[in-house]
Parts: sequence; structure tokens; C-alpha cells
Amino acid sequence: MEKTMNRWLVALGALVIQLCLGAIYAWSVFTPHLKKAPFNFSATQTQVVFSVGLSTFAIVMVLAGRWQAKIGPRRVALTGGLLLGLGYILAKFIGGSIFGQVLGIGLIGGAGIGLAYVCPIAVGMKWFPDKKGLITGLAVAGFGFGALIWIKLASTWAHLIEKLGVLDVFGLYGIIFLIAVSLGSIVMINPPAGYKPRGWNPPEPKVDGNKVTGQLNLLPDQMLKTPQFYMLWSIFIFSGMAGLMTIGIIQLFGIDALEAKGKSPAEAAAIAGTAMAVFYSLANGIGRIVWGAVSDRLGRKRSITIMTASQGVMMLLFYWMGGTPALLFLGATIIGFNFGGNFALFPTATADFFGPTHLGQNYGWVFTAYGVGGIVGPIMAGIFRDNGSWLPAFLISGVLCLVATGIALSLRPPKPACVTVPSLERELEPAGRP
Repeated sequence: MEKTMNRWLVALGALVIQLCLGAIYAWSVFTPHLKKAPFNFSATQTQVVFSVGLSTFAIVMVLAGRWQAKIGPRRVALTGGLLLGLGYILAKFIGGSIFGQVLGIGLIGGAGIGLAYVCPIAVGMKWFPDKKGLITGLAVAGFGFGALIWIKLASTWAHLIEKLGVLDVFGLYGIIFLIAVSLGSIVMINPPAGYKPRGWNPPEPKVDGNKVTGQLNLLPDQMLKTPQFYMLWSIFIFSGMAGLMTIGIIQLFGIDALEAKGKSPAEAAAIAGTAMAVFYSLANGIGRIVWGAVSDRLGRKRSITIMTASQGVMMLLFYWMGGTPALLFLGATIIGFNFGGNFALFPTATADFFGPTHLGQNYGWVFTAYGVGGIVGPIMAGIFRDNGSWLPAFLISGVLCLVATGIALSLRPPKPACVTVPSLERELEPAGRP
């Protein structure tokens, strides 16, 4: 099966998995209901559930990369799907309290996402070494598009929250996630040893006397000793924080901003819901594909620089755009588009800088930046709102994105390791060859 499987089946399986994992980005559709009876959560509490899910997702990814290297991606993805589904199902029964939602959706569901998320990326790059940026964008596009599906089903398409209530929607979604991710995991299989697409050959290593310089393939402990890791990590924190904060609060912020400009509560809720469910979510998914393809042409450094700079400007302006529907939609589109780019650019930058061989493990460490941003951004915004204004959160996020731009401009790839030709030849020999 491994030798004959169509590699586009891997892309399809990755999309199915990511559509379900993207449910965490649908969280904003629940937050207005969680602030009302019987939940009566504060704005900060609604963001705690979201932030715990994001941080658990990021932390577990480190473990998932190591586990995947030992037992293969299929079983890791399957386990992730089971945990994600069970977490939401559990929240149906104990989600009436903040503790129940943090446990079910934040911790258990977040752990499921962390396990399953890295598998499609690592497997996809091995099947598509000729299109790393594009396939990574496609593999994670479902994460962004998934938010659109789950938000719209819960609201204007199927009115699930209105018909079933928040807790029963959690239970229904949990069943869907469990089944769909399990099906997608079937094709999460690494290609055969030595696989390369027809008509494609890897770049030749450069020979300098009796030395060969070529692609680095660093283990995590080696990567963690490089300044490039900490530069990428910092950029990801600042860039990711802006998008994660906006995802978590856009519904509440949009309602506040629109009501302040004279919209009725019903009008404001409908417009803010459209900003998240349509404009942000679609742009988030499209951005993953477009930024991945663009980076194959422009390079990762230039793409990251453009993305963070434009995101910083938009975050600085977004507070004043929120009260006008057209500008709210425009801002949500640009922020969502740039946010989606993170998930195409940082895994491919990790592969470019540190090598594809240990990508599953290495990207898990880089992705901890997402967890930091996911804790700081949404909770910071919730605290500022509970104390009177959303404005400081947007200003801080905008400035940090511009700081990320400065760091990106100074990025340089690590110098390739130099080894003797005989040593390199031994490293490249297939396992079992004498």
C-alpha cells in the first residue's frame, strides 16, 4: 500500500482531520451564550477555556512529535481524534461549570488537537518534498475552514445552539470529530524509504574539497541551541498572539463596537458573527494556502516579514474599524488571512532551517510559541475589557507584530554542518545496508 498510494489521498486525509481540529477557532460563536444564564461567565472566563485549549494543544504537540517518531503518524492521529471527540462529549455532561469546560474542551480536547495536528504536516512534507509550502498550506487550510463550518452550523446554517443548546452542540460535535478524524488517520502513512515524486530530484549537496555541505537535519536538542530557533519562536509568539486574540474576542468586541455606533443588539450580533464566521474564517483558510504557495516563490523570510508587518498595521487600526460593518469585515479578512499564514510559513521555515527529517519533533517545539500567544493574547484582551476597554490589547498586539517584523528581517539560516564525504555517505545509506 505504501508504495502505490496516491499522495493526494494524504492531502485529502489531512484536510478531513484539520477540518475537525479547527473547531477550537469556532469558540467565539459560544462566548455570547456563555456570558448569559445558566453559565454567567465573565469575558475573561470565556477566554480562559479558549486559552487552556490553545496552550494544551501547543504543549502536547511537543510530545506528539516524539511519539510519532516512535510509533508512526497513523496511531498518533487516531489517538488525537479520540481525545478531541471525547473531550467535547464530556463537556456536554459537565460543561455547565467553568471547570467542566476547561477540563473537557480545554485540556482533553486541546490534547487531542495537539496529538493529531502535527501528523498531516510532517507526513505531507515527506510525500510532497517538491511543494513543501503549498502542501503545508493545504494540509492546515482545513483548520481555518473548519471554523467557518462549525460556527455556521451552530448559528445561521442549522441554528444548532438555538435548537439544542450549547451543551448538546458540544456533544454532537464530539461525535462528529471522533468519527471524522479516525477516518482521516487511515492515510496518515509515511512514504517508503527513498521516496521522491516522479520527475523531481533533491538539491545536490555542495562539495568543498573533502567536505560536503548540505541540508541540516538537526535533532531537537541541537535546534534548541541555535539562535534561529529563538528568533522564529519569538516571531511566532507575537504574530500568533494577534490572530488568536482576535479569534477569541471578535464576536464580543464586534458587538461592543457596533452597539456603540448605534446598532441594535440583534444587528450587532449578526454583523459580528458574520465577521468571524465568514470573513475571518474563510480568509484564515485561504491564507494558509496562499502564503504557503507564495513562500515557495518569495522564500520564507520575505514572506514572514511581509505577513507580520501588514498584521501589525492592521492590529493598530482595527479598534477604530470595528464600529463600521464594512471596515470590520475588511479588518477581519486581513487579520484572518495573515494569521492563517503562520501555519504554512513556520513549519516550512522549521524544515528549511533545521531539516525535514525530524520536523515532527522540531516543529512541536517551535509551536509552543502558539501556546504562549494563546494564553497571553485572549486573556489579556478579556482582562482589559473587564476593566473598561479593548483598545490596549489591540495596540500591544500591533506593536509586537512590528517587533516580529524587525526580528524577521535579521533572520539568517544556520550554517550547514560540514562532514567528510565518507561520513555523509554512511548517513545516507538505507537502513540495513552493510
